[in-house]
Amino acid sequence: MNKLVSAFLIGGVFGLGIAVSGMINPAKVLNFFDIAGNWDPSLIFVMGGGLVVAFTGYRLVFGRRKTPVFESAFALPTKRTIDKELIGGTAVFGIGWGIAGFCPGAAIPALGLGYSATPVFVAAVIAGIVVARFARARLAQPAAA
Repeated sequence: MNKLVSAFLIGGVFGLGIAVSGMINPAKVLNFFDIAGNWDPSLIFVMGGGLVVAFTGYRLVFGRRKTPVFESAFALPTKRTIDKELIGGTAVFGIGWGIAGFCPGAAIPALGLGYSATPVFVAAVIAGIVVARFARARLAQPAAA
């Protein structure tokens, strides 16, 4: 139960931060990408603040703890190579973010604001995850002889 409460509180803090920063407003995000028009550089400060918090948090946690509070080990990525999956995934993420003005993390708190595009975006993200998992499983199967 403590794990669930912890996840709920951390998610709430994240959602509040996204809401306060204005990053749940697709128009604000799209204005960041419109450098030739109505450019809004505030997203740079939001990202910079997130990097400072994440960097500090990683240094504090990994400097003081051998294991997480509610798990037996940290779940960290082990892959260190830049491959076509990473490049393709980042490209799809960036294109989707630039078209919709949402990233998946900001879309969840935005569901509560009543933007009509938000549920459509979340459904598209879920569909994309399903398609990607299906494609990965299909490509991992050896070719039939």
